[in-house]
Amino acid sequence: MNRFSLSLSHAIARVTGAALGPYQSAVIRIGFAGTWLLFLLREFPHRQELYGPAGPWGWNLAKELTADNHAFTALLWSDGQLWFECFYTLAVLASAALLLGWRSRTASVLFMVGVLSLQNRSVFLGDGGDNVLHLMSFYLVFTRCGQVWSLDARRAARLEAARARGERVPADRVGPVLWAVSALALVLTTFTGRFDNGWLIPALLWTAWAGLGLWWAVGRRARSQEPRILLDVVANVLHNGALFVIMAEACLIYATAGWYKIQGSRWQDGTAVYYPLHLDYFSPWPGLADLMSASGTIMMAVAYGTVMVQVAFPFTLFNRRVKNVLLVLMMLEHAVIAVVLGLPFFSLAMITADAVFLPTSFLRRLGELAARARGRFVRRDDGRVPPPRSSEEPTPGHVGFMA
Repeated sequence: MNRFSLSLSHAIARVTGAALGPYQSAVIRIGFAGTWLLFLLREFPHRQELYGPAGPWGWNLAKELTADNHAFTALLWSDGQLWFECFYTLAVLASAALLLGWRSRTASVLFMVGVLSLQNRSVFLGDGGDNVLHLMSFYLVFTRCGQVWSLDARRAARLEAARARGERVPADRVGPVLWAVSALALVLTTFTGRFDNGWLIPALLWTAWAGLGLWWAVGRRARSQEPRILLDVVANVLHNGALFVIMAEACLIYATAGWYKIQGSRWQDGTAVYYPLHLDYFSPWPGLADLMSASGTIMMAVAYGTVMVQVAFPFTLFNRRVKNVLLVLMMLEHAVIAVVLGLPFFSLAMITADAVFLPTSFLRRLGELAARARGRFVRRDDGRVPPPRSSEEPTPGHVGFMA
């Protein structure tokens, strides 16, 4: 009983004492924000046909569908062209801010609003990668994904260094302005009846707004550390829970995909991979597709290997070496899909979902290599290379209001 109690207390302390997986959460932040940003930029010339008020899936049809399935989309708040252009620009800016880790808490909420609004506006345009991005944008709101590899972490490190030197730290002005603007937007949309398709997203937006305001008030006004510690514990629990859900979601995706493939006759006889390679829609490089499909043995090996890797992956998480090998295989598979089948954004989304299982030691070394490479091109005014890990380590606690 004592051993059980010690184990339980250790587990509780680990979950509540720190936001686990700072490098993994940074990778999925960068990966999903980058994927969505690249998609929005690539489709910018075609944005009217995809999501515009005069697109093939008309505004009235979208309004009727969302009234039935209660999906959230801010694009249906108005059928004006100006509103659409402003919102599309906001989605691009929110993705870029989350990618860089600038005010990552606020950026993650705006990123979710952008993803849900655009995808729910035209639900028949997406694929599996869009579904993954749809879910992950919701989970990212609950994570503390700006602990490392972000502008927030760099700003927090500079503030801590200034305090250590006894310098006066200027008050944050950007955060309160963002908070006030968010309050005005929420009040207007709530009292004008824009949130008419469900309560979940409005409740999440109001809760996030109130939580950020409470975080700032405690950080500035609390006379003791207890309120701040309590908020840190709540944030750590939410982060760790969301990270666990993201991992479970990735395992569920692969497990269900693998088991459904087993039931298909084309996967059983090893010919399933052959047919997509000869569809015009999935053949950006017909010569490469013909070369790959020339050997029936290779096609059968790829089909069987895909099924085995997907079915086995959730069961290999308890063996680090086997898990890492399968991670490499799955990432290579998605890279091949991106090139051969012309599905780059689906592949990027799945590779990002896989990256949540990458070892911390590998990610730290990757960050150090990136910092050294950056140091060769970005130097201080005195000519010295900046320390390679100045923003690599997780920064404890608060990293700025509305961050």
